[in-house]
Amino acid sequence: MIVHIVMFTFKEEGKAENIQKTKKMLEALVDKIEPLKSMEVGIDFNGSERAMDLSLISTFDSKEGLKEYAVHPAHLEVVAFIKEVTEASKVVDYEK
Repeated sequence: MIVHIVMFTFKEEGKAENIQKTKKMLEALVDKIEPLKSMEVGIDFNGSERAMDLSLISTFDSKEGLKEYAVHPAHLEVVAFIKEVTEASKVVDYEK
């Protein structure tokens, strides 16, 4: 199993609305992209200096499935929106 984790820090302008919209857009991908087996999207409540605003944890059966997800048109649409409303992101991918 492949685990893909991404965390985002959002720009201040429209922050709360953009976080909610991103969460909905990401969660909708599970029904649109076959190799995507699961996705959990969480919004930070901590607010500490080290915290990021939103995280996603998604799973795939294989590295090839993750690659398919990365270039899928539905995913690329979400990525385009995220790039407009975030100022930073971090990612980690690993085999479980």
